Amino acid sequence: MNYQIGDFVIRLKNVCLARRKTVELPYSKLNKGVGEILVKNGFLGSIAEEERDGKKVLTATIKYEKRKPMITDVLLASKPSLRIYIKAKNVEKKKGKLGIEIISTSAGVMTMRQAKKQGIGGELLFRIW
Repeated sequence: MNYQIGDFVIRLKNVCLARRKTVELPYSKLNKGVGEILVKNGFLGSIAEEERDGKKVLTATIKYEKRKPMITDVLLASKPSLRIYIKAKNVEKKKGKLGIEIISTSAGVMTMRQAKKQGIGGELLFRIW
């Protein structure tokens, strides 16, 4: 696996398109942090850390509303070949747009809105809606 956050997000998108309820995802601190943000913002029902065959995995429950998944699409911003960094003064809150943007900062993984409140920048990971 070359880009673990990209793999994590695309697996979530594919599970939603296949109308599944749960998915097993590879464990990392970054994946767990992103999963907790997605639970807090209502895109996932829950995320739990488990151990299978001696390895840690994350089990995510997809959230549905009226038989439609809350995750409809994902746009990866940073890739291994091109990282996108945003300075603190350039962090802006998007008005009128659906979804959230996830940013990795020195203070941890957070949404763009939280980064604006704290006045810090970082690497823009992806946008999900």
